[in-house]
Amino acid sequence: MDQPPHPINATAALPVHPAPLQPEQPPPQHAWQFFRAGGVDQVIIQSGEDIAHLAELDQKLWVALACPTRGIEFDERTLDLIDTDKDGRIRPPELLEACAWACARLHDPGELARPGAALEIEAINDGTEEGAALAAEARRLLSMAGRPEATAIALADVVERSKQLSAMRFNGDGIITADTAGEDTVAREAIGHIVTVQGSIPPATDKQLPGIDRERAEAFFADLNKLRAWASKAREATTGLALGERTLAATEAMNAVAAKVEDFFARTRLATYDPRAATALNPSLEEYSAMSGKDLGLASPAITALPLAPITPGGALPLARGVNPAWAKALRNFRERTVEPLLARSEAESLTQDEWQLIQKALAPCQQWLAERPATRLDTLDEEVREALLAGDAEQRVMALIAEDEAEEEHNKQALDLEKLLRFKQGLLELLNNFVSFSAFYQRRGAIFQAGTLYLDARSCDLVVQVPDAARHAKLAGLAKTYLAYCDCTRKGQKMGIVAAFTAGDVDFLFVGRNGVFYDRDGHDWDATITRIIENPTSIRQAFFSPYKKFVRMIEEQVAKRVSASDARAQKSLGTAASTLASSDLKTVGTNASSVTVPGTPRRTDVGTVAAIGVALGSISAVLVGIFGKFVALGVWIPLALIGIVLAISGPSMLIAWLKLRQRSLGPILDASGWAINGRMRVNTRLGGSLSQTAKVPVNARRMLDDPFAESRSPVWVALGVLVAVVVLVFLAWRAHWLDRWVPRVTVTPPVAAPAAVPASGASGAAATPVVVGPAASVAAPAR
Repeated sequence: MDQPPHPINATAALPVHPAPLQPEQPPPQHAWQFFRAGGVDQVIIQSGEDIAHLAELDQKLWVALACPTRGIEFDERTLDLIDTDKDGRIRPPELLEACAWACARLHDPGELARPGAALEIEAINDGTEEGAALAAEARRLLSMAGRPEATAIALADVVERSKQLSAMRFNGDGIITADTAGEDTVAREAIGHIVTVQGSIPPATDKQLPGIDRERAEAFFADLNKLRAWASKAREATTGLALGERTLAATEAMNAVAAKVEDFFARTRLATYDPRAATALNPSLEEYSAMSGKDLGLASPAITALPLAPITPGGALPLARGVNPAWAKALRNFRERTVEPLLARSEAESLTQDEWQLIQKALAPCQQWLAERPATRLDTLDEEVREALLAGDAEQRVMALIAEDEAEEEHNKQALDLEKLLRFKQGLLELLNNFVSFSAFYQRRGAIFQAGTLYLDARSCDLVVQVPDAARHAKLAGLAKTYLAYCDCTRKGQKMGIVAAFTAGDVDFLFVGRNGVFYDRDGHDWDATITRIIENPTSIRQAFFSPYKKFVRMIEEQVAKRVSASDARAQKSLGTAASTLASSDLKTVGTNASSVTVPGTPRRTDVGTVAAIGVALGSISAVLVGIFGKFVALGVWIPLALIGIVLAISGPSMLIAWLKLRQRSLGPILDASGWAINGRMRVNTRLGGSLSQTAKVPVNARRMLDDPFAESRSPVWVALGVLVAVVVLVFLAWRAHWLDRWVPRVTVTPPVAAPAAVPASGASGAAATPVVVGPAASVAAPAR
């Protein structure tokens, strides 16, 4: 087959020019060091260069890919500063961002590899704008603390400054209170009015005064300026009316009582239409009687709901006397500002319906202007207060205080970044050694997921993890192939759930309800009670004895059940007999004493039953003797036979335990607690032995072995002696063929051959004689 032609190189005919200079090659990647632990290659992070180049490390080599910010033994404030999305979890991007942020603000990233609560100011990289701001803020805080000559700043200095912010007049949070105004009475009163109208931030408490921010202040004064502009426009529009500038006040006074005045004249017109309705339209005696039993005030709804005056057909509205006391002030204001100026009457005593309509018509243009009044929250303030605020410079004073407080906001931001840098210096390396690698755990320095130590069943368990929900945790943690005990811990009213891994020792006496003591990482002791157990082998040794322990436990349970059942039957029988005797007639019992069956009288034993029991025991003994004979016949192979029997019993259990111990892992336990474990973190036998330590007497201790309550050993030695004697006797009996007589004799009837030429002398009536096979396997000859 012909090959396709090669493509023509389009650049072959072009002139050759010198190759351009290649860009500078990037430096070689960082040289990492790894250690082997838990079946996983884990990176060693111990220098500032390791932290600075962490982004170059393949995340497939990270041990964990996520961890919660709560429930672990690490500074929560540091975790919150790393958790930028505030979802309660730390992931690789956030951890890498924290490392890069800290390295960029230090001259030498090695500062992060030297954990401590203090940082030299000269170590801050002031060559960048961010670093210079941090260094300046550090010196400012030291100066405020009275130590301007100090060269290092500690985390406690920054934390103390944060605690003092609430007591400072200007703390940079953009919130001012009445105390912020100090001696400025105008600003203090204005802040109080703003709190009344716009609300406070945060709400007022016993320990903190209500405050306002720029948003609330600007909204308040914006509404105030809107009212000022509207009032000015309305004042200009009403100058041509009969009352001039007083028209607005007259209209407002009329509007205050307009609804009740309309109600009064509607009732009088209805009474004019039908005089009988006047009685029903006035309050009844029952209504007054209902009010008599209450504590009344002029603002009580029961009084304000009454008409302005008694209803009469065609009656006029009184303005001074005989009016509803709840509306007396509003009616007086209406009379002075509206009725008397418009009707040109002094001390008007009443108002007719025609006069009311005339007033409404005269003030109709002003009503339209009032409808255009902007809707604000300032109606809760008196008109005099609003006018005083508009006339003065309260707005300028309040806004100046807010601006001065906001000027401290930049210092707050720098102080927060300084706290962040100091906390990263103190704990970032530890977090990396509990996240990227688990060196803290495998070097037994105490990992951040280890909640403390549980003391229970004469041992201490160091692999203890906090568990908020035991049922949910157990669904996944069971895959760890580890013996787990969930406990509820209580201390001074506090509660906490934990799970402890028992990785060494026996577990025969671990059960739900058993109590122990748990010590957290701060040294506080908690009462611990087992609530749930996930069973798995702890060692090959424990698996070896497990079948025998289960067999003995099963025998004990069966014996206990049989004894309990027998005792119940005996009690029932005795109770029945006692009831029979108690209910029988004494005379009848005396005459027929022979017919009464006495409990406990032995019954006659059937001979057939005895024979059957004898045959059964003989067969069992024969089988046992046969087995023993075969076993003894092994000779020098007897030890191997014993080993084979033991392996047949314990071998499966040991094999299963070996397989599970090889699969024992830390990952599912942490995954169930909210971690995201990237590799299989094995817990082998050696590591497990260090995580669960049993009680041991100190090497240099003196032991007094005289136990006054020790169990007597003589029955044990007697039993062992009897057992050895029985074995020797059985062996001798077997060698001397004494046991042959106990072997059952089996009778075998040989088959009868077909008759041929039989002699006449023995042909008739000759029966075959049975052949008996004895211990020597001999066949009896037929009798002659």
